[in-house]
Amino acid sequence: MNEQRNLILAIALSVAIIMGFEYFWGIPQRERLQREAQQAPAATEQPAGAPTAGEVPAVPGEAPLAAGTPLGERLVELALKQAPRVPVDNGRLTGSLNLRGARLDDLLLDDYRLAPEPDSPRIRLLYPVGTANAYFAQFGWTTTEEGVAVPGPTTEWRVVSGRLAPGEELVLAWDNGAGLVFRQRLTLDENYMFRVVRTVENRSERPVTLYPYGLVSRYGTPETLGYFILHEGPLGVLQGTLEEIKYDDLAEDGPVVRESRGGWLGITDKYWLVALIPDQTSEIRATFRRVVRNGRPIYQTDFVRDPVVVPAGGRAEVTDRLFAGAKEVVLLDRYAAELGIPLFDRAIDFGWFYFLTKPIFYVLHYLYRWTGNYGVAIIIMTLLVRLILFPLANKSFRAMNRLKKLQPEMMRLRELYENDKARLNQELMELYRREKVNPMAGCLPILVQIPIFFALYKVLFVSIEMRHAPFFGWIKDLSAPDPTSLFNLFGLLPWDPPSFLQIGALPVLMGFTMWLQQKLNPQPADPVQAKVMNLLPVMFTFLFASFPAGLVLYWTWSNILSIAQQWALRWQMEREERRAAAGTS
Repeated sequence: MNEQRNLILAIALSVAIIMGFEYFWGIPQRERLQREAQQAPAATEQPAGAPTAGEVPAVPGEAPLAAGTPLGERLVELALKQAPRVPVDNGRLTGSLNLRGARLDDLLLDDYRLAPEPDSPRIRLLYPVGTANAYFAQFGWTTTEEGVAVPGPTTEWRVVSGRLAPGEELVLAWDNGAGLVFRQRLTLDENYMFRVVRTVENRSERPVTLYPYGLVSRYGTPETLGYFILHEGPLGVLQGTLEEIKYDDLAEDGPVVRESRGGWLGITDKYWLVALIPDQTSEIRATFRRVVRNGRPIYQTDFVRDPVVVPAGGRAEVTDRLFAGAKEVVLLDRYAAELGIPLFDRAIDFGWFYFLTKPIFYVLHYLYRWTGNYGVAIIIMTLLVRLILFPLANKSFRAMNRLKKLQPEMMRLRELYENDKARLNQELMELYRREKVNPMAGCLPILVQIPIFFALYKVLFVSIEMRHAPFFGWIKDLSAPDPTSLFNLFGLLPWDPPSFLQIGALPVLMGFTMWLQQKLNPQPADPVQAKVMNLLPVMFTFLFASFPAGLVLYWTWSNILSIAQQWALRWQMEREERRAAAGTS
């Protein structure tokens, strides 16, 4: 019995530590990020100049400001007026492409907003240069040949035809005046994938060697939730290996360089991704780097392809892609299959239990498509889990019920051998053997459910499909904590409790079901253990209050199903005992 209690306590304390870390560190981090996301970005410095011609670009220079433009803080709208632009609109992405440098630096996600309310501002993914959080993607050419002009960050491209909309093609052109004509043909599908075809026509009398490149640059160090909770920052899959690089690592260790055939690389946030996807047959040199300009860090992921020799009178063409949007699981999987992008779904940090987390997501997603509500999907999935674990749980509950009936004898042995622990353990083991009871049987359902618990937590935490997903009543977002509080009678009192007292109705129900479930189990003979076990429902109620409501819903419903199964099994065992007694009389 001691071994069983110690194992349960160890599991409970481990979960409590992780939950406590989330409650006291993860939640405040997310609240701060949400506040910062609602503030408009502003410029803080004068832009730097363009890179020297002939160099392979590191972090590109910023376009110069128009005369009379005030420095310091300014809104995105003002930055967008500093250069000619081409609109971007496919029904899911809205924004514009900057013709100066052919940068994609202005994108909003039409399907996602800062808060669940429909009038909340849309999520802005990319920001133009001139704002504090400038964030953009760009494709271009560079060369090591002297006297060969290539388009740079200040080059103004000419629109030849088209626009960036589904089913259309935007064609840009730039002539270097010395025989080289550069063109970009850009298309955008109905979701978040851009296709960029670059061509060079050499009208000069000598061949030219050029290096195609692509880059994603981000100004400033964004706040993250922490590497152990979630990876946010530079990442990619190169040579079939997932690379996750922290912002701090680039500051401490310097650039990371990888050679690869195909693959992809970019910068990720919790829900959003901007990723370069070179032609999967091309050899690339990928670099993750950090530089400091005017006291500000700039992070960049870029790739340079093998050199392209453009003969005199000839032309060359390369094709690459850019993903800029929400990390929707089904969509990433579809792109991976259709375009041959390796491990593209790993842009979503499914964690150590990937083999379990992703199947759980797909089960929930299928049930959602059937029911139209992720909360109902969680309830059905919990029922399926309980059905799968039914034989194991049944065996466990039978063992626990037998243990409960043995408690008087166990108490007698403890009193009899109070000063002889070795003899006590020997007698207890003999009692278990004689009564055919396994004291560890009660731990098996808990051990099996722990990975499921963490996998579901990860699904709720990182899957954008769960973001702002409503349930019923007061639960408007299953990925966020229950917004009500016991300490203002769930909104009846005109008082807004502090965050550590935000104990919602759903966590209270979870705590009650946990307490009720404990009452059906045999109580520890050790008074100290009994007090600790009695405190667990209270402690878990406070800790679960900071967890996503969907996770609390899963645990509460699982408790209710366990209680129903235990009651049914107890009734069945009592009936079997009555029959056995009647048969022997």
